[in-house]
Amino acid sequence: MYWTKLLGLLGVTFLTVLVLGALALLVTTLLADVAAIATIALVIVFIGVLSMLGSKSKRWRQNPYW
Repeated sequence: MYWTKLLGLLGVTFLTVLVLGALALLVTTLLADVAAIATIALVIVFIGVLSMLGSKSKRWRQNPYW
């Protein structure tokens, strides 16, 4: 394994943690309404499910790049 792949994974993980932290801060400070928090949570879950379905696709797994 090349060290650049590990460094890229670390960078993406760090960026994900920063984005999730910023989103949590936004939700707790600006959107104190329960309906808004529930809507954002549902959108995040929906996007996560779609990305998981896409990453498990046969076309994605057969790509020689991966």
